[in-house]
Amino acid sequence: MEKYELANFICKANDTLVMAMEKIDFNARGIVYVVDREEHLVGSLSDGDIRRWILRKGSLDGSVFDACYRNVKYLHTSELKYSIDFMRTNGIKSVPVLDENYIITQILFMEDTVFADTKKYSDTLAAFPIIIMAGGKGTRLYPYTKILPKPLIPIGEVPILERILNKFYDYGAEKFYLTVNYKKEMIKSYFMETDPPYSIQYIEETEPLGTAGSIRLIKKQFENPIIIANCDSLIEVDYEEVLQYHLSSHNDMTIISSLKNIVVPYGVLETREHGIIVSIHEKPQLSYMINTGMYIVNPEFLEWIPENRVFHMTDLTEKMIEKGKQVGMYPISENSFLDMGEFEEMKRMEEQINSGHVN
Repeated sequence: MEKYELANFICKANDTLVMAMEKIDFNARGIVYVVDREEHLVGSLSDGDIRRWILRKGSLDGSVFDACYRNVKYLHTSELKYSIDFMRTNGIKSVPVLDENYIITQILFMEDTVFADTKKYSDTLAAFPIIIMAGGKGTRLYPYTKILPKPLIPIGEVPILERILNKFYDYGAEKFYLTVNYKKEMIKSYFMETDPPYSIQYIEETEPLGTAGSIRLIKKQFENPIIIANCDSLIEVDYEEVLQYHLSSHNDMTIISSLKNIVVPYGVLETREHGIIVSIHEKPQLSYMINTGMYIVNPEFLEWIPENRVFHMTDLTEKMIEKGKQVGMYPISENSFLDMGEFEEMKRMEEQINSGHVN
């Protein structure tokens, strides 16, 4: 591994968690290694470690060292020939290689070896209903959506909706409920022609009912938690892990949330009384956890959605919070959430897919 590449996998102990998440997004390997001022290895930090920190602390405040795993496994340069057995024995997907001064010289990844196992997804989602909201007009993508409905706009060579359904199918989903309205016949015709290996039941709106209102048109009593997602967002996450988190945390609703960094393109003034300037922060970066539009909801709460009325998932969320129900979040990194809602985001989505970071 070249030195400039190695830098993408290393964080300083006093770096912020946001900085670590950006590096993990960039290197697309799910991990960084943590070093002190002298470049000595002191820990590792995975995307899972960051997620657990956010869930435990409720914020992104903290340093890389605060959240990292301290008892990290490593090899010395003289032990390279044992690397594959070492990773298998310790159940790890990567290992840093250190010189005699305990400085990282390279990082080995199991998936790069000829012995790497092909990932096989489970059938975890087979028993869980999945509802995809695909009825909107996509006015922000006009004039594309004057010709095609938003769900059929291709990202690369595959329509965005098909990519979303395929992702769920990889985890065992076999039946989808698709709420449709605008240019619905085109959507139905497309999937009739492509004949996917899963079934689709179309829920047809006669008038827009919002992101939750059309769910009441489904005349079925669900027993398991329901996964609800938008038709214009790709979410790169382990769906099995998300579902297990929802169940184990005993949430009534879980919202998949993404880091969002916003850079203020000006110098921001900090002032005190009488307009006296205390300091200037040049182009500060603000970090928030945002709603991706993907939810896991326990089935009894679908009854809280009013019939024949415009009602959104955010309305349901607020109602549940007001009534004291447990609404939690499952945090993911910024690059794990790709939204096609606007032209710039659609371009970023295509770039991510072309780079191989998204399936």
